[in-house]
Amino acid sequence: MDRAEIAAELEWARTDFRGLLDAATTAELRAGTHGTKWSNEQLLFHMLFGYLLVHNLQPLVAVLTRLPHRVSKRFAAILNAGTRPFHVVNFVGSLGGARVLGYGGMERLMDVVIRRLQRSVTQASDDALGRGMHFPTGWDPYFAEYMTVREIFHYPTQHYEHHRRQLTLTSIAPTTP
Repeated sequence: MDRAEIAAELEWARTDFRGLLDAATTAELRAGTHGTKWSNEQLLFHMLFGYLLVHNLQPLVAVLTRLPHRVSKRFAAILNAGTRPFHVVNFVGSLGGARVLGYGGMERLMDVVIRRLQRSVTQASDDALGRGMHFPTGWDPYFAEYMTVREIFHYPTQHYEHHRRQLTLTSIAPTTP
């Protein structure tokens, strides 16, 4: 995937997210989802959280991708050891995220985070996009043992698409980036 394709899929997610929130009723947003214990609004916040995670980890990724592979491998092993607490925090954090931010706040935050990720990916050098590091595979099924920065930028949209299929909103159209 090249940087233009990643930027385009980020844009798709941004506009899709806004469309889902704008078209859904409050009752739909508070209804349950397929295969999760979250409501639609909680799952939407969790989908936003995937982009926040990548955005906020960019400085750490920039450092770890420049160090010897054994450093990121050890770091990933430490994070994997904390998988259970991570899942608890991940679940609980999504329970109130939508209520705290509100739907407009979620849309605005998604807009800001996506724009920043688009800027980062389009400004990154080919060398930077090709560097990689080890990841805690126990944290997410879309984390590979080793991921390049290019793959890290693609990850939140994979995560988003996975969870989008679990939403029970009547306004969902089967679209892909």
